[in-house]
Amino acid sequence: MRSPSLTVHAPAKINLALHVTGRRADGYHLIETLAVFSQTGDVLELAPAATDALAIAGPFADALPDGGDNLIERARERLRDAFPQARDRRSSIRLTKNLPVAAGIGGGSSDAAATLRGLAALWELDVGEAGLARLGVELGADLPMCLAARPLIARGIGEDIHRLADWPALPLVMVNPGVAVPTQAVFARLERRDNAPLPALPSRRDEKSVVDWLADCRNDLQPAAIALAPQIAEALDVVAASGARLGRMSGSGATCFGLYDTIETARHAEAAISKERPGWFVAAGETTGSNA
Repeated sequence: MRSPSLTVHAPAKINLALHVTGRRADGYHLIETLAVFSQTGDVLELAPAATDALAIAGPFADALPDGGDNLIERARERLRDAFPQARDRRSSIRLTKNLPVAAGIGGGSSDAAATLRGLAALWELDVGEAGLARLGVELGADLPMCLAARPLIARGIGEDIHRLADWPALPLVMVNPGVAVPTQAVFARLERRDNAPLPALPSRRDEKSVVDWLADCRNDLQPAAIALAPQIAEALDVVAASGARLGRMSGSGATCFGLYDTIETARHAEAAISKERPGWFVAAGETTGSNA
């Protein structure tokens, strides 16, 4: 019996490390990234309907288009095109947009991934994660990562996914200074595109060993993003001053993150940063571990 409605979480994607290792002939950049997913995210409510509808609410609703250019709409159409039995299905989708837009945390891709997962369940389609990933990569390189939504390493343009075993949950704070950074503009400012790949993963996967390993990694997009948006450097300084064990930019920016010893220290940092920068997006939480 088909469920009358369902709610799907679309978590923020945090690139703990992102190395740019090359560029394909078609212009797509090759990367190696270690990505994790936060408990903080957007929420989608899906239900069968007579006609398609998309409603957007939440603190960042005004930053999103609500027409066919929205990744949610494109994901719905792509799923319907791929499955003849779904071509006459219609759905209403309500998105609560809690994450900033063009922020380097995969918000749009995570929303689209949640749409694919949710509608596949709602429409009772016989498609697994691998099938959804093949559909998703046509919508964006981040989609396979966001469909996995567990600690992973992604290579290629982001479609070559390797899930990590025994990766711990990490207390963190996400900080965005309120500036949107276009991904293409960041990649265009890169000085090098043939950087070293990620180092070998740590043999121990406790929090201290993971943070020590991350200290030897990079986000190769960070200098280019700071050149476009100097506020990112300010956000990194604020994170460092809050007692983070490690601070870095996620994705192409402008969201930065800090890793902390405990969730209590992360929440204390969240309160302090929010008070100091009241106009910024600041969110404490834990990432999802491999065994969640």
